[in-house]
Amino acid sequence: MQVTRRRRSRNAHVVLLGRRVGRKAALATACVTAVAVATGTAFASTHQFDEDQVGQTTGNGLVISSDQYLAPYGSRQVLDNGKIMGSTVSPDGAHLAAAVTDGDAALVVVDLRTGKVKQRVGTNKADELRIPNGSVGQESPVYSPDGKQLWLGQLDGYTRFTVQPDGTLAAPVAVRIPADGEKHALASGAVFSADGSTVYAAVNGQNRVVAIDAATGAVQRSWAVGNAPRGVVRVGGKLYVSNEGGRTATAGDTTINSYGTQVPADPATAATTTGTVSVIDLADPAAAVGSIAVGLHPTALYAKNGVLFVADTASDEVSVIDTAHDKVVQTVSTKPWPEASVGYEPTAVTLTEDGRLLVTLGRANAVAVYRFAGAQEPVSYVGLLPTDYFPAEVATVGSEVIVSNTRGIDARRPNSTGAHKTHDTTSSLTRFTLPSDKVIRAQTAKVFQQNGWTNNAVKLANGHKAKEEVVPKRIGDPSPIKHVFLIVKENRTYDQVFGDVAEGDGDPKLAQFGAAVTPNQHALAEQFGLYDNTYDIGTNSAEGHNWLMQADNPEYTESSAGEYERSYDTEDDALGHQRSGFLWTGAQAAGKTVRDFGEFHQFLDKPADATWQNLYCDARTMDATGQGSAYALKSSSPIPSLNSVSVPGFPRFDTDVPDLYRYQVWKQDFERNGPANLNMLWLSSDHTGGPASPAAQVADNDLATGRIVDEITHSPYWKDSAIFVVEDDSQAGLDHVDGHRAPIQIISPWAQHGAVDSRYYSQITMVRTIEQILGIHPMNQKDSAASPMTGAFTDRPDYTPFTAVPNRTSLTDGLKTPPSCGLDVPGEQDLRAAAPVTTAPPAAQQPVVDRWEAWKSHQRLTGPNAVADHANPAQMEHLVWYQTHNWTAPYPGESTILAPDDVPGAYLPSPESDG
Repeated sequence: MQVTRRRRSRNAHVVLLGRRVGRKAALATACVTAVAVATGTAFASTHQFDEDQVGQTTGNGLVISSDQYLAPYGSRQVLDNGKIMGSTVSPDGAHLAAAVTDGDAALVVVDLRTGKVKQRVGTNKADELRIPNGSVGQESPVYSPDGKQLWLGQLDGYTRFTVQPDGTLAAPVAVRIPADGEKHALASGAVFSADGSTVYAAVNGQNRVVAIDAATGAVQRSWAVGNAPRGVVRVGGKLYVSNEGGRTATAGDTTINSYGTQVPADPATAATTTGTVSVIDLADPAAAVGSIAVGLHPTALYAKNGVLFVADTASDEVSVIDTAHDKVVQTVSTKPWPEASVGYEPTAVTLTEDGRLLVTLGRANAVAVYRFAGAQEPVSYVGLLPTDYFPAEVATVGSEVIVSNTRGIDARRPNSTGAHKTHDTTSSLTRFTLPSDKVIRAQTAKVFQQNGWTNNAVKLANGHKAKEEVVPKRIGDPSPIKHVFLIVKENRTYDQVFGDVAEGDGDPKLAQFGAAVTPNQHALAEQFGLYDNTYDIGTNSAEGHNWLMQADNPEYTESSAGEYERSYDTEDDALGHQRSGFLWTGAQAAGKTVRDFGEFHQFLDKPADATWQNLYCDARTMDATGQGSAYALKSSSPIPSLNSVSVPGFPRFDTDVPDLYRYQVWKQDFERNGPANLNMLWLSSDHTGGPASPAAQVADNDLATGRIVDEITHSPYWKDSAIFVVEDDSQAGLDHVDGHRAPIQIISPWAQHGAVDSRYYSQITMVRTIEQILGIHPMNQKDSAASPMTGAFTDRPDYTPFTAVPNRTSLTDGLKTPPSCGLDVPGEQDLRAAAPVTTAPPAAQQPVVDRWEAWKSHQRLTGPNAVADHANPAQMEHLVWYQTHNWTAPYPGESTILAPDDVPGAYLPSPESDG
């Protein structure tokens, strides 16, 4: 590849030819036990990252994949056991029990005196205490008042543990709550009666609360409450229950589905429109359940001194309820940055003995501190203290504050490969004694800097005629780009695709799908530039598509990762949608047209004979004749605003559909109707898992991408178009820099050509760039703070079109049944890289191959009900590695080829129950 490397220093751009530029700082080690922190210097928005890489520790803190630095106040204890979903401190203050997922346990017990994990509980063979079900609910485990029991919410009820004198757990007993038809219990928050004899439990999946005998596990009573109950607290003789989905729908409400229940929701944004707290009178169990209206997505509850605090997570507020009268007496804003009113996501609340109210802000990586003098006295804001990544719980032990951070220091857990994966997730505890107000105000400036919160980050057109700019400085000012195409792909890391490009920061040993498999992506990078420091944020499709469509992964999805049964793809769940809408609703509000091809779709109707082979042949016929498809596929969304702008014949995710078929459906629509202002496409074959080999499926995806770009660049629309190509996430492979690093491409006459761009970018900065070009107002504080990718564009257009490159890997490689129209035989091969060909596995490996084939058949990779990333990530990565190496090479860091059940990480539940 003939490219120039463009390196941007703090003060200038330096163009160097033919050699790499060294990075400025060493990677941080993942096992940090404690850090001292200092106030950083503020920079202008996320341009502050320059060429920092994820995993580096800089003067501003540790760089993570979500456009943020981490430098928490106090000390840090990293937990290498996965993400914390919820945590609770034992009554004696000696231990913390944390429900975790995406790691090596379902529950860990931390000794707070030593800061060390004392016990792991889970389904893994190495766990000190094993349980049959590794799922964990959205809320924290709960200790009995005497500290002798611990209850963990799970898919079909709870697991009850005996707490031993040393704080470890023993004697797990399943407390079953039967499914109601297809609705599992999805056990959530729980609280004990004062005497410890009864557990009052939120049955999230069935919209009820139950009373359970703590000794026998028998359900004694049930109360119907609102939609999706989560938190439960007891105040005297009353129970208070937060209903994340709000009240029950009534006649005249517009509604959207959530786990089989129609909940009140906005028809455009598909987000919930109500939030409630149910009130149960334990002294009169037969009395009608009361209801208090609060903000949207009420989650955490905390009660003290006759006051109930409710975290209204999607409203970015805390409701303060006087429990003597069951009235909301004030609401506390948790919106510290005036530039944006959405997306801080309060997750937990506590009140210190000296009257300071602490609220964790999940998406701001901070604890907000307020002065609280009583329910009727206005709360006064003091400032912010920085935490680690996504604080989810806050508690006090004496004078010490303990914050549980769901994602810790990002995906930096050590593994045996020498590289990184998105599922190397960590969590952490940060601990401190509350400082003076003066120190808190100083730390507030650091929180602003770490999030890129600056003044005038969102500048709107002022009504005056403005000069046309490719990426306008003000939203709504003119750009020469009128048509934006967002092509969303699946699951590859930068190294998997571009690790073989010498000019980029790649590792060729990890390039499973290099130039021989992805010749179009390589040719596009050569013509339009290579980006080797860009990051996806999510760890799976549930998160990744949210980041692209909402510039956020809302707290509901974040906290659902331990179970995912209620909803994995939140396309069909109102609880997964933020109140400010989606990228397409923002475009519509700005007066722009939208055309969607499969992105964020949930449903697929598909004839039984629409096999991969038949659709492959149909695509060839469509290409030769210009006729429509012979198969009546129908893809759709439950969200009315998206369904109305979608092309139903373009199928959503299903690895039994070739991307070349999707290309033909798109091409015919493009040639007939032309493009919209915003065009979204989901090309998913590079997920792999279909009937062809992984290399063949990635090659199919590559060729479809190349042909789409070819079609656009040879059309009259090319002169005012920009094409953004991005993975939804990068979870299915290794990368030597970070598992979140992913390949992207920016293709336009106005894009830089022939450069290697090593500036830090992310999915959020890409979304902000699209918004800035099309005049779309940012959706929340994340994309409001993000810097548009202005450096990726030039004001001197180059209208040279792109011509698609023929595939080098056979698109039918690995098929057990050939298509009726014949096998694909690539033409002349590029001698620089031999195309992969699937061969029979060595005879000695056949038994393990058979076991993998049996495993694959249960992973919902194909068909109308296919689910992206349903398969266990560790196992899927191993299978793809084995297949691309023809069963002759062990997975990196291992010495033998393993059977599915022997893969480290095989204990991770799939998205059916986890993710």
